Amino acid sequence: MRFSELTARISGEGADAWVTHYEALAALERGADVIVLSVGDPDLDTPKEVVERAVEQLRAGDTHYAPAAGRLPLRQAIARAHEARSGQHTDPDQVVCFAGAQNALFAASLCLAGPGDEVMTLEPMYPTYPATLEVSGARMVRVPSTSAFRPDLESLEKLINPRTRALFWATPNNPTGVILDEPELERIAALAQRHELWIVSDEVYAGLAPSGRVPSLAARLPEQVITVSSLSKSHAMTGWRAGWLVGPREVARHAEALAMCMLFGLPGFIQEAAIVALANAAAAERRIRELCQRKCQRLLGALDGIPQLRAVKPQAGMFMLVDVSATGLNGYQFMRALYEAEGVSVLDGAAFGKCTQHYVRICFAAEDVILDEACRRMRRFCERAAA
Repeated sequence: MRFSELTARISGEGADAWVTHYEALAALERGADVIVLSVGDPDLDTPKEVVERAVEQLRAGDTHYAPAAGRLPLRQAIARAHEARSGQHTDPDQVVCFAGAQNALFAASLCLAGPGDEVMTLEPMYPTYPATLEVSGARMVRVPSTSAFRPDLESLEKLINPRTRALFWATPNNPTGVILDEPELERIAALAQRHELWIVSDEVYAGLAPSGRVPSLAARLPEQVITVSSLSKSHAMTGWRAGWLVGPREVARHAEALAMCMLFGLPGFIQEAAIVALANAAAAERRIRELCQRKCQRLLGALDGIPQLRAVKPQAGMFMLVDVSATGLNGYQFMRALYEAEGVSVLDGAAFGKCTQHYVRICFAAEDVILDEACRRMRRFCERAAA
């Protein structure tokens, strides 16, 4: 039996990045002595008031269909939060709710481009981006980064052509933690205006940035910018799948039509809990920022004494890239060998692009005792490799 070409596009290179991670999860469930630092799931519980609201709504029978775009009070809360963060005046009819930022990115990709088009994204990128951006039949074009993992804007300009429809990025970036700054955004805005490009800004980690916000083009280019976000990282709500996109009204109408086909609305009790989460966003984001700042310093200190490893301090987020080239291994080889020898699961840097193929990504938002033990095992592994 034959399948559609879509199946090849959605099972590309990014899917292989998770093989070791899922192997480690399965071992953990069996009770094996493994440590999983390969996924961004913070070591925090969802705020109690959010959980209580969901339980209250469940008991009240809030288990029926909800509007595809999201309930008005939730879209109003998202619009207020987006306006406060970006400076863009935002109405609720510019907001569409999705099952997490990943789902919102998928929807944006389908609405903006198709066969014969090109969409650009900045390297390094999250492993799901290739499949997400090419699901529509469009071709993804990688924009290289500088040695400091910042966007190579000269290359970006040269790669734009008449087929280019959109530019996707994440700020803060996953895996580097790089935040696009105002001068970079100014140059990108000029290119977007000149070539009539859509911009999709994935800001799921924005609440983890030092000020709780990142520079944005949403207010400057309101008819060209789509912003994607969620409560997953800021509120430790990864499993709740509460995300959204904010964009021009016409984009929102198309996205809502797609949501009708894909989801037919998020569960009502989750939407009500999300309203509570947004009302307490300042405290929740401060909590995760403080946790990540402390964990980042802890990991930096622990890795500093391992000569074969060079850590790259992120500007924000819950991940750290570590250069493993001094071990004589590339990122994939290091990931596999470390897991097989010590039971520590990290992510191969090549999953994010060629520029990070000699790195691994470590999530440091774990319990101190787990983080410390993982570093002891990495030190032991490197000492054996050196010997």
